[in-house]
Amino acid sequence: MRAFFAFILTVLGLAALGLYASAFIVHQNEQALVLRFGNPQQAITTPGLKWKVPFIDTVEKFDKRILDLDTTEQEVTASDQQRLIVDAYARYRITDQLKFYQNVRTEDRVREVVGPLIESEIRRVLGSATLQEVVKDKRESLMKLIAAQVNKEGRDYGLEVVDVRIKRADLPKENLVKVYDRMRADRVREATELRAQGEAESNRIRANADKDVTIIKATATQKSDEIRGDGEAERSRIFADAFGKDPEFFRFYRSMQAYTTAIKPDDTRLLLTPDSEFFRYFQDPNGKEPASRAPADQR
Repeated sequence: MRAFFAFILTVLGLAALGLYASAFIVHQNEQALVLRFGNPQQAITTPGLKWKVPFIDTVEKFDKRILDLDTTEQEVTASDQQRLIVDAYARYRITDQLKFYQNVRTEDRVREVVGPLIESEIRRVLGSATLQEVVKDKRESLMKLIAAQVNKEGRDYGLEVVDVRIKRADLPKENLVKVYDRMRADRVREATELRAQGEAESNRIRANADKDVTIIKATATQKSDEIRGDGEAERSRIFADAFGKDPEFFRFYRSMQAYTTAIKPDDTRLLLTPDSEFFRYFQDPNGKEPASRAPADQR
């Protein structure tokens, strides 16, 4: 009886062990390939509990997500003979487990097997473009072209290259100094041209301002001369009218002006005879001459 129970327990244990060995789980981010003595039997892409023949079949699991692949930094010669140091990376995913297992085997060997293919396409595509196109003008379209070319050959490896991106595309260090010097010379030339244009504009504005000042001064001088002439004419007319109305007062007024001008407090000296015509109003307020003036030789 004990032997029977032992046999039953052994059978149940072997059944449980066989059940455990025949079941495996594929996660949401995984895909699997069932192998029998190394030969592919079944490709599994859906997640869940799966079955295999225990102790005979083995399971290889592959990542279902998009993976990154860094390429080796390499030197590329553009079509305009400019050398570039290019550092890029690719993003890929496994689309065919069987081809991937047959040609690559494991994810660790992707860099070794597919990396040279991507690097070769980078050199070929970028080598047909100019430096300006690689750095600025056609960078996006060139990366798409590289990805499309890699995908044509990547199908044989069970891979799909989703994207190729250039992380860095720089000139070699020995060329950077020359490029920077050329850029600095271009900026100095542009600054010199701008300064020359500004100086020319400044001279033009200054010349126009000087011309306007000259015109304004000339116009003002002409107008002031006209006003002064009109004033002097009016003054002469008033003097003439005054002289015509009272010649004696006019003579008195002119004599007073002459006294004011000639006799000043700043050490003025005059050598005149007392009976000079110049002092007639000192001798007589009415300015009349004496009735008889004795000659000097008769005194």
